[in-house]
Amino acid sequence: MAGTDHTKTPEPALSDLATPTVILVEPQLGENIGMAARAMLNCGLGDLRLVSPRDGWPNEDALAASAGAVQVIEAARVFKTTAEAIADLNFVLATTARHRDMTTRIVTPQQAAGEIHAALSKAGNRAGVLFGREAKGLKNDDVTQADAIVMVPVNPAFSSLNLAQAVFAVCHEWYLAAIGDAERPALAIPKETRPANKAELNGMLKHLGDELEASGFFHVAGKRPVMDRNLRNMFQRANLTEQEVRTLRGVISSLTRTHEK
Repeated sequence: MAGTDHTKTPEPALSDLATPTVILVEPQLGENIGMAARAMLNCGLGDLRLVSPRDGWPNEDALAASAGAVQVIEAARVFKTTAEAIADLNFVLATTARHRDMTTRIVTPQQAAGEIHAALSKAGNRAGVLFGREAKGLKNDDVTQADAIVMVPVNPAFSSLNLAQAVFAVCHEWYLAAIGDAERPALAIPKETRPANKAELNGMLKHLGDELEASGFFHVAGKRPVMDRNLRNMFQRANLTEQEVRTLRGVISSLTRTHEK
């Protein structure tokens, strides 16, 4: 549908600091990136991150398919890994069309919108949503880095959505939640109790995994990747603060020093 009006401005709730980030993991076609950017701008979002796009970046096909969402395309940032793309985010959701054998919460786009809105209402918080490859979606290792899974309720006999459809389904629910409560003030929380970002959580998990490796915990070949995912799921559900992550790292270091004596 046509309907772009450049004389109008977004609602007050749609400032850069209030909007979630969209992360496309290994997108295959520039056209799909462009259509996803168009869907984002439809909903007032502008922070697009790309993890290892197959055809490289910048991509002229993406710009052409964006239907005028030039600002989103030009501001898009590229990362090598999902972990790097979400390192500064405190709250992350992962979209999928299929059930995973994981102990992870599953929410609808409407529920996701509420949780994103709540996360962004806290001073200093940043949130984002992961979208996977067109052909196969997100890998399990990507999903385990998220706080919850988003599944769009559609016909179970035909649940396939293209990339732009999936982006729009989630972003539009956030948009409705944002403009419906535009005047809600941000909640100020003490700096020492801010939620840990993904880089801090990943650092703690690597620290723990490396010490477990050194202590001989992974005595069965190939056990570590599975245990790493289990530990990540456990700590993701805990919603740790930055202080709690530092405390846990201190505990790990203390236990290591004790064993070394």
